[in-house]
Parts: sequence; structure tokens; C-alpha cells
Amino acid sequence: MANNKKNIKENKPKFSPYWIYGIIIAILIAMSVFGNNGYQEENLTNPTQFFQFVEDGDVAKVEIVNKRIAKVYLTKEAAEKEIHKKSKPSTLIPTTAQLPNYKFEFGDLQNFENQLDEIIKEQNLNLEPIYTTEENHLGDFLLGILPFILLIGVWIFIMRRMSGGAGGGAGGQIFNIGKSKAKLFDQNTEVKTTFKDVAGLEGAKEEVQEIVDFLKHPEKYTSLGGKIPKGALLVGPPGTGKTLLARAVAGEAKVPFFSLSGSDFVEMFVGVGASRVRDLFKQAKEKSPSIIFIDEIDAIGRARGKNAMSGSNDERENTLNQLLTEMDGFGTNTNVIVLAATNRADILDKALMRAGRFDRQIYVDLPDIRERKEIFEVHLRPLKKAKDLDTEFLSKQTPGFSGADIANVCNEAALIAARNNKKAVDKQDFLDAVDRIIGGLEKKNKIITPSEKKAVAFHEAGHATVSWMLEHAAPLVKVTIVPRGRSLGAAWYLPEERLIVRPEQMLDEMCAALGGRAAEKVIFNKISTGALSDLEKVTKQARAMVTIYGLSDKIGNLTYYDSGQSEYGFTKPYSEQTAELIDKEISDIIENQYKRAVKLLEDNKDKLTELANVLLEKEVIFKDNLEKIFGERAFKKEEQIDIKVPKE
Repeated sequence: MANNKKNIKENKPKFSPYWIYGIIIAILIAMSVFGNNGYQEENLTNPTQFFQFVEDGDVAKVEIVNKRIAKVYLTKEAAEKEIHKKSKPSTLIPTTAQLPNYKFEFGDLQNFENQLDEIIKEQNLNLEPIYTTEENHLGDFLLGILPFILLIGVWIFIMRRMSGGAGGGAGGQIFNIGKSKAKLFDQNTEVKTTFKDVAGLEGAKEEVQEIVDFLKHPEKYTSLGGKIPKGALLVGPPGTGKTLLARAVAGEAKVPFFSLSGSDFVEMFVGVGASRVRDLFKQAKEKSPSIIFIDEIDAIGRARGKNAMSGSNDERENTLNQLLTEMDGFGTNTNVIVLAATNRADILDKALMRAGRFDRQIYVDLPDIRERKEIFEVHLRPLKKAKDLDTEFLSKQTPGFSGADIANVCNEAALIAARNNKKAVDKQDFLDAVDRIIGGLEKKNKIITPSEKKAVAFHEAGHATVSWMLEHAAPLVKVTIVPRGRSLGAAWYLPEERLIVRPEQMLDEMCAALGGRAAEKVIFNKISTGALSDLEKVTKQARAMVTIYGLSDKIGNLTYYDSGQSEYGFTKPYSEQTAELIDKEISDIIENQYKRAVKLLEDNKDKLTELANVLLEKEVIFKDNLEKIFGERAFKKEEQIDIKVPKE
């Protein structure tokens, strides 16, 4: 019964100010319709008819209003005539006054009077025009105030638009522009994401779970004299799950959770950002213990003083100053924890990063093979997958993929299976999805000449041959000469997930990357522009070896990489003589690996040709095809040790 009453109350229409506007408009329309004492007249299309009625003696009285309108009153006998039956006045509002039968507007008053006098004299009629003046005071008043009503209406509309149309009265909503735009998640808000939905990220998840525990059981930590940390900064590459972790906190925490983006503080009006920061922390303190989550905090947290064009009074800097004060200023906030996420921690202000504001920096890295398997299991839950699907195999096929990339692979695989009218998503759909994401869409109808196709086949066969012969090169998975995206051919490898890279490993990878151009040189004695992406890759690797990692004997154990340097700043921390030496060393490294690739392919020219012919015939070859031609690979992969810290 109570629920029925509640439903009846909810179904009742809510009061809206637009009702008042509608009533006023309806009144004005009614007044305009019924403004002439509520009667309706049969208008004459031509004053000539009126003069005919006068000659026939049908007119009893003529009333001239405001020197331009004539009201005609018929005699009782004329009103009974068939021609005048439609002229009987009808009224919606009861009245005792006599109503005219006809009403029309004439042109020049003097001409009208002269013509009327002539007819009266000719017919010897007892008819004298009556002159009256009528004024519509209400209509004149409404016309006078109409411009002011329009101005007020436009002003109310602009105020509503500026304030976002949320909360407060129509005229007072401009004052809400300095209010926080944070979304509040509490016990009444259903957030379905929990820590079970966050696969991998074990270290980061433990840190965040502990922060939630701080707020649930503060006495457990403060009883020993410790203080609850002020904030935690989630740092990591895009797509690794920083915002997902925050959503899990909102789902798990039984305390109010305020969520917003760094760009929500940014506004064109001066002082609005700082005002929104103050309002955000005021709301959080009123509902403490609580959590504030600021996504993409680099929008307001960039280092101060770097933007010289805007001057010292920069709105973004004012917002950052207010944030610094609220997080750890003269007046401290109790039981309010700030979570923030960014993938650009290098550009954040040092004052924001110090202990006391963000006490903890939680690095959310790209998942390893074990974590990728867990992420696949999470994203495979809603899919109708094949029973024999191996998640460990999928995790091995996606090195370097982030959590967002894996979610995209699962979704793309489901779309591919649906496109092929399958009832379940199988292993091949996932492989096709990986190919689609990495290489792009297949373009089987692309126009390519036989000579170009042969050059592409030997180019890709050169990559495959050299990588098979070298110990530290990534093992081959698949080679294709079907155009994908902007490339005419592609080769997929399965790189080892290394934490440290040695010089011989980098050199083997560079040699394998140059195998395509080397194959063109060995077979055709010509080179082409098809090796652009390979040359770009090896040039970056060689430059990194020389200038960043200090792996060159001629340059020595020096690095010219400065982690604190701004991305927009340009400095050259070496002399012109050193620059020449660096350029020569980079060129020597690349040329030596190119000669090494040419030598390898010349020694195995017959196998290279056989592999290229198979590729031309089948267009796609796999690891099995290389084993038939070259035999099993002589190098065994080093076993990886899964290091786990035992829990006490």
C-alpha cells in the first residue's frame, strides 16, 4: 500500500515555471480574440456594398470609429431579409450593448463622407453618421512592456545556458558557475565495478585496497600514532587501468566518492577553477571520511612558470595553487583522501608530487604475460567462446598490449565471429583480431603489379630468414604479402619480454629489421622505398644505443638523455665534434648490421628463394613453413622465472 502511495506521488506532475509562461500566453491570446467585446462580425469585402445597403434603406445607424472604421447597424426589417441573415452578431461573452451587423475599414474619410451625403440627399434618408473614438488601454500597455519582456526572457535563457541548467532558480543560476562539477558516488549510487573486475595490477590493487581500508577502519592505523595518507597518484601508460582502479574504489568503498576530470576545473572566467576546488573540498569535508578522484590531473597540475606567454596571473596556475593549499595547506583536511591519475607524471609540478600531498605514487605498468592471461579471462566472461580456447596462448600472442588493447581484441574477435556467422568465438577469430589491430584491415583488392608483389615477397622472406638465423632476434609467427593498412606486406614476431636489454640483443633485432632491404639487394641487386619503417626503427635503436644507453665504445659510458627536460625545450648537451662522432657511430652500427644481413642471405640464397616462392603461392606462411625449409631453430628460449614476494 505504501508503495502504491509512493508511485502515485511520483506520477504526479511536478511544478514547472513554464506553466506560468503558458498561462500568461493563453491569457494574452484570449484577450486578443475577445478584445472587441467578444463579438464576431461579417466583414464587408468592399465599401460599395455598404452604399448599396444605404440606398435600399436597410441602414439604421452608421458609427465611424477613429476616423477609419465604420460600424453598420441595420434596421429590424432589413435584418430579417435573406441577404442579411448571416450578419446577425454572435457573442461568446454576454453583453447588453447593441452590436453592429457589419464592420469595415474605408480609405479617405472626406471621400467617404461626400459619397454618403450624396446618397442621403438623393434618397432623402434620415441618417446621420456618429463619430466615436475607441482606445485599447490594455493593448497599448502590453505593446509598451513587450520589449522589456523580451529582454528579460533572453537574459533568463542566457543565464540558464551559462550555468548548465542545473539547480537554483532561473535568474540565480549564474552563481552556480563556481560550484564543483564532481559526480558523487555513495551507498545510494550503484557502481558495479569491483576489485574482482580488475585483473593483474596486483601491487597497485593492494595499495588502493589499503587506502579504502584506511577510511573504513581508521583506528586500526591511527592507534599506533600513524596518519592516514593524504593522497595517491596513479601513474602509467594509457590504457593500463588507472581509471578502472578508481572505479573499483568507488564500487568497493562505503564512503562518499567524488569523481571528476582535471579539465572540469578549467573555465573561461577568471577565478572559477580555484572556486571549484574550494567547493569540491568543502563538500568532501562535509561528507568525510570521503575520497576525491581527479582523472587526468595534468590538465591543471603542470609545472608552474613554464608558460611564459600567459604571464604570472595564469588561471591554470591559480587553480593549481588552490589545489595545493587544499591538499596540505595551513588548514588540514581530515579523512579526505585524494586519488589522481595521469600518464604524464614528468610534467607535473614538484610541489604537487611531494610527500604530504601525494604520499604515494602507484605505478601502473603494462601487464606481463601472467597478468594478460587474467585480463583476458575478465574480458572473455561476456563472450560466447569456444570450449577449447586457450587464454595462455592468447596472452603470448599479445606482448606489449595494455588492458584497453586486450578489451579491444576481445570485442574485435566477437565482431569477426559474428561477421562469419559463427556461434562461438574461436582461436582464429582472436588471431584475426590481433592482426586487424596491429596491421590494419586487409586490402585484397589493392592493385599491385607482379614485379611489385615479387619484391614484397622477397622483402618479407628476408626478414623471416634473418630472424630465424639469429639467436636474439624475435621468433617468427606469421608472414603475409596481403596488403594491410598502409603496408604492402607484414611479418609478425613474438618478442621476448625482457626487463634489461643487452647490446647483442639490440644488434640482432636491427639486423633482422634490415633483412628486408638486404634480400632486395641480394636477389634483385636493387633497393626500394619499401624499407622506410625498417630504417626508421633501426635508426631510433642505434641512436638510443649511442646517446641514451651508453652502449657505444667510441662515445663511452655517457648519456645525453635528461629526464627532467621539458618536451618543448631543445638543448644539445654536446659539442659539434661530438655530434659528428655520434652521427658516424650511428651510421657505422647500422651499416655493419646491414652487411651482416646481406652475408647471411647470400649464404642461404637458395632457402630464401624457396621461402619467397612459397609465400608468393600461399600469400601467408607460418612458423611450420620455415621449419620445413630451415629445420628447427637452433636457439632455445630462456625460461622466465616468475618472482613472487611471499605474503606474511
